Amino acid sequence: MQLRKTGWALLFALALLPACGRGRGRTLEVMYVSAPQAFLRDRVAAVYNKTATVKNGDRLDVLDREKRFVKVRTSTGIEGWIEQRYLITQQVFDHFQSLTKDHQNDPIQATGSTRNDTNLHIEPGRDTDHLYLLPAASKVSVLARGMAERSGVVAPPSPGKRDKAPGPVMEDWWLARDAQGHVGWLLARMVDLDVPLEIAQYAEGQRFVAFFKLNDVQDEDKKVPQYLALLTEPKDGQPFDFDKVHVFTWNVKRHRYETAYRERNLNGVLPVTVTHEDFGKEGDLPVFILRVKDDSGNVVERKYKLNTPMVRRVLAPGEVPAKPAAAAKGKRRKRRE
Repeated sequence: MQLRKTGWALLFALALLPACGRGRGRTLEVMYVSAPQAFLRDRVAAVYNKTATVKNGDRLDVLDREKRFVKVRTSTGIEGWIEQRYLITQQVFDHFQSLTKDHQNDPIQATGSTRNDTNLHIEPGRDTDHLYLLPAASKVSVLARGMAERSGVVAPPSPGKRDKAPGPVMEDWWLARDAQGHVGWLLARMVDLDVPLEIAQYAEGQRFVAFFKLNDVQDEDKKVPQYLALLTEPKDGQPFDFDKVHVFTWNVKRHRYETAYRERNLNGVLPVTVTHEDFGKEGDLPVFILRVKDDSGNVVERKYKLNTPMVRRVLAPGEVPAKPAAAAKGKRRKRRE
């Protein structure tokens, strides 16, 4: 009788084992490694063994949590503990996926390279979530510009305006696409734009924001590109993406670049579109479309064509041509006098 009771107790205990272990090893959520590299440990203690190394962007299944540590399982089935600060959530990862999808067909405004190891952020700002780490000298394509306040830093008061409260320091950010197709925000000062050397010398103290090859011209036995460039003051936090436009054409007689067209004081907004269009007797010509804000803050498009070496506005039906720039300059000169 006693043996029968012991047997029943043993069977009851064995039946409880699956229930007690239910949930162990079950995935609670999915997270991703945002650090360049991290290791997993076998326990949360001062003394531990490393069980695996994980890299930036790796997907991990979360099995358990303990204070600032998370127990995870890798794609190869290895389990271990990792610090929470090295991970981002599925929600943040999905946001990056949406950024990539939403901007996969955006026109490239410039290309460049990262100065140092740099994180791709989910939105402009040093304290925003980030996932992908771009090594130094990584090639990126610039798609748009944004701004963000630099936390903890206050701009010094302007001379003659000591009574005015100091404002925040704003930083420029680039929406960029890396070589793997990931899209995110990069601190602009961490990217060196690949401005063609032949036109970089004409910056005149301004900062290149974007540049485009319009077409090529034949000069003896070689083809030479002609460029559109967008510039602004070398200062972050401007209310516009660009305020100057230059078109550089090649003089086949003098074998040199010349500034065929320039326009200033624009409230320009990226992106700019470069294409070509058939103008009948003039032929197929390069065309670029600027987006600028008018006095009311509305964004309007302005089309231009290049018939080397002349750049001309292409007016939309019903559009009234603007006053000549020379007249505006004359008025400014008169006011100075």
